[in-house]
Amino acid sequence: MPDEILAIDTVVNPLTPEIVASRPAWSGEFHTGTFKQESAVRAGYTKEAMLAMMDEAGIGRAFLVAAKIGQLGLPGSWHLDPAVVADLVQWRPERFSGLVGLDPTQGMAGVRELRRWVRQHGFIGAHGYPHWFELPPDHARWYPFYAECCELGVPIQLQVGQSLVYDPRRPLRSVGRPITLDAVACDFPELKLVGIHIGIPWHDEMIAMAWKHRNVFIVADAHAPKHWPESFVRYIDSYGQDKVMFGTDFPVLHFKRMREEVAALGLRPGPLRKFLRDNALRVYGLA
Repeated sequence: MPDEILAIDTVVNPLTPEIVASRPAWSGEFHTGTFKQESAVRAGYTKEAMLAMMDEAGIGRAFLVAAKIGQLGLPGSWHLDPAVVADLVQWRPERFSGLVGLDPTQGMAGVRELRRWVRQHGFIGAHGYPHWFELPPDHARWYPFYAECCELGVPIQLQVGQSLVYDPRRPLRSVGRPITLDAVACDFPELKLVGIHIGIPWHDEMIAMAWKHRNVFIVADAHAPKHWPESFVRYIDSYGQDKVMFGTDFPVLHFKRMREEVAALGLRPGPLRKFLRDNALRVYGLA
């Protein structure tokens, strides 16, 4: 373990063999081709293996995403049943927490589903992919979900920054400019709004949103720390030390690699602890 702090990984995609079998065909090539992952990712990792990898890297808790990747029926789209995540949380509740995936095209049915998984099953937040629906965060279709998150008192994660080409049959537009969070934060000042994936290549725009709004936060996931822009590293270590949380977007980045590269950044002890653990505890209201 790179240091003594047990980190909280705020963005983790569970990838058991059963989940791999249900995912669309593009998924395996995306991980081994685009991200040059080990071939084992195509088969997936048992829950025991994932927990062992977390232990090796000093990850105390992982937020598991019940992802909703696009509108069902369209090329490349796929939804993970939240019940699969709920089972993993029930297996090790002291190590895992659940995030409800959102499909903004589902309207009030999706809002009710969000409410059910938070209130009845203890999920601690919501998660959305604007680019998979080509609906930017300030689009009206997201607004009922924002209102419900306010009522439930849970944060919502939204991917910001550039999207990639996942399924070659359906390239997606990069609709997640961080500036689109500005209107949302103004309209919902109670909402804990979390921009994941740093916002690259508009990372300075994401920093500006987190600096402007007390209810906007950032997760530093999906991009290897050794490639993080200098301004972002400086932000974590200085005036943004209360605003940024640790994440991997596993299996995009593996736990151990992420911890080792974060350790190599040379962050000061106080900001490092906030980044790895304390900010997540505060933002998500965990004991």
